Amino acid sequence: MTAVSPIPTPFPRSSGVLLHPTSLPGPDGIGDLGEAAFRFVDWLEKCGQSLWQILPLGPTSFGDSPYQTLSAFAGNPLLISLDRLVRDGWLLDNDLNDRPRFDAERVDFGPVITWKTKMLDKAWTLFLGRGSRAHWAEFDGWCNDQPWLDDFALFMALKEENGGQPWTGWPRDLAVREPAALALAAERMDKRVGAHKFRQWIFFQQWRELKAFASARGIRFVGDIPIFVAHDSSDVWARPELFQLDRKGRPTSVAGVPPDYFSKTGQLWGNPLYDWARLKKEDYRWWVDRVKGCLESVDLVRIDHFRGFEAYWEVPAKETTAINGKWVPGPGADFFTTLRRELGGRLPVIAEDLGVITPGVEKLRDDFDLPGMKVLQFAWSGPDNVFLPHEYVRNCVVYSGTHDNDPTLGWWKYLADAGMKELMTEYTGCPTDQPNWTLIRLGMMSVAHTFIATMQDVLGLGREARMNLPGEGKGNWNWRMSADAFLDPAGDRLARLTWLSRRRPDQGGPVYQDPPPPQEGQFI
Repeated sequence: MTAVSPIPTPFPRSSGVLLHPTSLPGPDGIGDLGEAAFRFVDWLEKCGQSLWQILPLGPTSFGDSPYQTLSAFAGNPLLISLDRLVRDGWLLDNDLNDRPRFDAERVDFGPVITWKTKMLDKAWTLFLGRGSRAHWAEFDGWCNDQPWLDDFALFMALKEENGGQPWTGWPRDLAVREPAALALAAERMDKRVGAHKFRQWIFFQQWRELKAFASARGIRFVGDIPIFVAHDSSDVWARPELFQLDRKGRPTSVAGVPPDYFSKTGQLWGNPLYDWARLKKEDYRWWVDRVKGCLESVDLVRIDHFRGFEAYWEVPAKETTAINGKWVPGPGADFFTTLRRELGGRLPVIAEDLGVITPGVEKLRDDFDLPGMKVLQFAWSGPDNVFLPHEYVRNCVVYSGTHDNDPTLGWWKYLADAGMKELMTEYTGCPTDQPNWTLIRLGMMSVAHTFIATMQDVLGLGREARMNLPGEGKGNWNWRMSADAFLDPAGDRLARLTWLSRRRPDQGGPVYQDPPPPQEGQFI
């Protein structure tokens, strides 16, 4: 067997911050890809960080969750910067004169959607009238390179025409995608289809500009792929044969998790389940394209609910809770072998392996050398808790908390009991008067190659800044940071801890290399 040299790791010793772009400050009621995003990159660089972790970037729908989007491939037009549309000539200066006064601390999605949709339609009208031949060539060329775009744009136009109804409520010939009906609809709504393509072109233009700016400053993006997709999405409408659906397009079984300590009835997510046998016949092409598409926009990707690739909880669609489900084997190593072959080298993937994890899930994660997640808020039940730093391996990503947790100060005040607080104080050997910084320090100093703090924990914010409360259908995803946060002295403290723990990219911290990939025919 010929020796193969180690390859550079996608996971050097580093640290970063979790902040979704919607949480940035800005003038249009929601964070976007404009000035504040570039300023945040500069702030990360100044603070010695090298990672910016985001949530999924897809177009949101009812509930505003980035984990239930209208497409697994498209970008969220609400993130488009209107000021940059003015800069680029697709809006006029006076178009923004009647900009509403938005809440600077919360995203009020209704008014934001109304305002931004109006402005994006104005930009499309201006492009139709003023776009040069070169602009149209660039636009058409980009559209032709996006195999998902035609279906998505037509899906969005049809959804508008049908009052926002899920696609199963559309006229049957359109719901089941009869070719003649689709052709007539595409012709009838040509300009609305074009408007949605234009929004995607602009979104990805602005995202590429931000990513290039970040890359030049040593900042890498960590993206996020939910394992399941929404039923009311262009993905399911366009490729129903890849999902477990009946003849009317309705799910026969749906995703969830079984009853546990936190819920006596489990969690019924309602997402349609994949037909993994059909996906395997196609060499998992849809999933490979999904991961490749995400990695064109980010450098690393976290896959949510990783355990579903080993086994997923299948619940009959008629059930009202997740109790009467069963574990069904997922695609397992076969899928990740295909993905690694398609991508080449070590997978730049973080496995979200939280919850009740079996030896089979751990084996799947470790066989492909994927880092799992450790959340410090979960660590304080006793000295044998696997989330305590002395239990870590190098190949993991540590978080102070996640988007689904209370910020640490809220967790400390409302959720941590006396025993947990006492254990943290005893473990660290000093009074816990700033629990957010206690967790940040523990994560920074750990052996884990990557540490991520939420922006809320860096700023020392409490429950008022929580991003998501799982199971709560409203009031989520709306927190925004203030522009003053860029001047907060917490940034200097973060920078000092990053230097002290040798996580700054300019320190040349501990150099690790990945083992060589297995040769052809070699068992992983």
